[in-house]
Amino acid sequence: MDLPKLSIAALGGTVSMQASNAGEGVIPSVSGEALLSSIPELTTLAGVTVETLGLLPSASLDFEFLLNVLSWAEFQVKQGAVGVVITQGTDTLEEAAVFLDYLWPYDTPLVLTGAMRSAAQPGADGPANLLDACRVALAHNSQQRGVQVVMNGQIHQAGSVRKTDSLALQAFSSPVVGPAGLLLEDRVRYLRPPGQRTVLPLPQQTTQKVALLEASLSADTLLLENILALDYDGLVIGGFGAGHISQRWATTIEHIAKRIPVIIATRTGSGSTARASYGFGGGEMDLIRKGASMAGFLCPRKARILLWLLLGCQRQHALAQYLNEDI
Repeated sequence: MDLPKLSIAALGGTVSMQASNAGEGVIPSVSGEALLSSIPELTTLAGVTVETLGLLPSASLDFEFLLNVLSWAEFQVKQGAVGVVITQGTDTLEEAAVFLDYLWPYDTPLVLTGAMRSAAQPGADGPANLLDACRVALAHNSQQRGVQVVMNGQIHQAGSVRKTDSLALQAFSSPVVGPAGLLLEDRVRYLRPPGQRTVLPLPQQTTQKVALLEASLSADTLLLENILALDYDGLVIGGFGAGHISQRWATTIEHIAKRIPVIIATRTGSGSTARASYGFGGGEMDLIRKGASMAGFLCPRKARILLWLLLGCQRQHALAQYLNEDI
């Protein structure tokens, strides 16, 4: 019987890390081929193609590199892959996932995974996460779900998943909505049907710059006042609570929003920004009047990615449409 075709790309990250010498920190050094050898069971499930596209800590990934990864993944689908899996570091896993999800036009599953323990540690979670990710990518009920993240036996949607712990094995969660599915007895079980997705065109330009700042108690306005002079094309602010900033920041934002798009998100880690609750200077109603857009459930980091992509395909005028979508 012919096995389905599955394509795997390794980008680096903790899942690929080990130390060269005792006492030294771990670095990315384990290739995708070596990772695959740790899960021989996979060869009974699919005909696997694996490529090492990079050995990088995920903090060093960038948009240009991810566009190349996207091109590679699209080629695999055109060559007949029924699922695509990417392994990378967890530090930027949620951001890479949503970046790819906004640009992934296929029903074919694209699944990202990684590890919280290095390949050299006892109880390394990389092999189990990779096998789970492959099962998800091969499952028929994973179709039409866009990009998903598989970690620790859970399946998360790209738009909602966040890394919520720095070192714990259970580092990923989806605030408010919870995981989209689970791996139970090697079976892929979804908890809800696929939702409607937004797919953007590939960016026509990649030189646009979007700043991300976080509101904090008694923060000065020096960086804000220089955003335009520094030639930024967009600005995202992780605001207090439901999307609030100080009166001083709000006064500066009014001038910035006349020139470039400004998004206010919440820095809390969970929940949505408000739209019509708080009327004080720096509250969401005041900021909307000053020309800013509220991010809704989109976290600051993902709001920055959305704005970068919209600027790249010249759709920034439709920003409100994309921010008003349900979680």
